Amino acid sequence: MTVYREKFQQELDALIGECIKLGEECHKRLAGTVEVLLADDIEDARKVVRNDAEINKMEADVNAHAINLITTQQPVATDLRTIISCIKIADNLERIGDNISNVAEVRKRIKITNERTLLRFKTMERLASLMLEDVYTAFKKSDLDLLDEIILRDQDIDAVFVQITTSDIFEESDAFLTGQIQLTAKYLERIGDHIKSIAEHIYYIHTGDPYEKYKSE
Repeated sequence: MTVYREKFQQELDALIGECIKLGEECHKRLAGTVEVLLADDIEDARKVVRNDAEINKMEADVNAHAINLITTQQPVATDLRTIISCIKIADNLERIGDNISNVAEVRKRIKITNERTLLRFKTMERLASLMLEDVYTAFKKSDLDLLDEIILRDQDIDAVFVQITTSDIFEESDAFLTGQIQLTAKYLERIGDHIKSIAEHIYYIHTGDPYEKYKSE
């Protein structure tokens, strides 16, 4: 039984490692999201869109590994909690990749040149990047207070989104450009939402309770 448990733990650790690698890849791509908007040509944007397939493949591998563990290893409740959470975390990471790709799609259509708007986009990107870094730290250290802080920090991204969509867009006279700015802001705002969800899943891994239950107590 001890040998079996050790082998299963190795498999579970490997699954967690796959999620971490997926998170690292998303973090790397997130750091250059707004830079793509600033590029003079659209080749960088095309590359980002093409490479999104790599993120999709990594998520599919996590799912396949998780399903294999469930169907062949009959994990106990605490292990099953981790496996299911890995599936959900990978889904959120894949959606972060989709939103990064969506920002690149905007650059393929139009170039945004308003410096204040671009600065706000960069602020949203940086806030999200820091959240994703801290999610990893909170997971490794089982830091529930940091998870709580990360979840609350999503409000900072939301606040910048509101500034863009209720103020900055009215500086533009081109309706198509205004629409693309709104889309870009929404894609970046959604990245924050997905990182918040990841933090909630990690809270569940460590405690066995949904984050909403913890907040209601």
